[in-house]
Amino acid sequence: MATYKDAGVDLDAADEAVDRMRAHVTATWGDDVVGGFGGFAAGIKIPAGYREPVLMMSTDGVGTKAEVARRAGLFDGVGWDLVAMCADDLAAAGARPLAMTDYLAVGKLDPTWVERIVASVAGACAAGAIALIGGETAEHPGVMDADEFDLAGAVVGIVEADSVIDGSGVEPGQAVLGLHSPNLRSNGFSLIRSAVLPKINLDEPLTDGPAAEVFLAGSVLYSPAVQRLLATVRVAGMAHVTGGGIAGNLSRVLPPGVDAEIDSTSWNRPPVFEEVATIGGVDAVSMFQTFNMGIGFILIVDQSEVAAAQAAIEIETSVIGMTVNGSGAVQISP
Repeated sequence: MATYKDAGVDLDAADEAVDRMRAHVTATWGDDVVGGFGGFAAGIKIPAGYREPVLMMSTDGVGTKAEVARRAGLFDGVGWDLVAMCADDLAAAGARPLAMTDYLAVGKLDPTWVERIVASVAGACAAGAIALIGGETAEHPGVMDADEFDLAGAVVGIVEADSVIDGSGVEPGQAVLGLHSPNLRSNGFSLIRSAVLPKINLDEPLTDGPAAEVFLAGSVLYSPAVQRLLATVRVAGMAHVTGGGIAGNLSRVLPPGVDAEIDSTSWNRPPVFEEVATIGGVDAVSMFQTFNMGIGFILIVDQSEVAAAQAAIEIETSVIGMTVNGSGAVQISP
């Protein structure tokens, strides 16, 4: 008689993985979580004090960075990437992340490294005061190789209806602040896999360490810093720098009559970006279109608010440009 295990799905391994992740997941919970671990659904209470609360959601994944992690056997940063990709999108709209669900697809379920991935997600959630309230781990035999995986998730957040930040407050003459990113975050890995990894080994030394560790360093989670900022500083617009780079994301929050002029010499770029460009033969235009280039999140504030914003954010920032009259475009020079 054929069994599910014969088909490649190991229910015993799935049960072990669930048991291993339980403590990591529930450590992110507070009294506002509704529903127990392992239920069909879970929820979170809306915090008190909101007059007209709006629930906002963001869904994302770690992309082909998962393949590099698989090849290197390093999984501890991908959870931070996932949480940052989702939560920092919400932060760019002025929302406070509340709860998350994740989805992990694997070719063959190995409870040990599944635990490592979920622990990474839970660690980032705990750092961002986000409850990891549910998820799914799916085994896909015959569709994915045994050691392949994909990781995605969704975060729900909350904001007052009149506090949503959509760029409508952006006007000429404001300062553009860049929050520094020390690494690649979770974008551009298809280019790294096609242009860089055929030319170097993952254990090859780069300026900041072995290539695998440099490429797979987990993303900075900007959301907590943005929440501190919004409590004291008026922000006109924000952008999370993901796929499309600085120009592709900053342009999403510029009104039709406003441009942003960015001085690319106004911040120090981590060496990994020059190393990717040199090893991979990637030109400057493609680098800026693909990677964050050392700026992971952008704020637009009045000139008079720059000092207060930099003090409140508690993350290294640079004034990287200003807004001017224009047509909703981003100009990067030199």
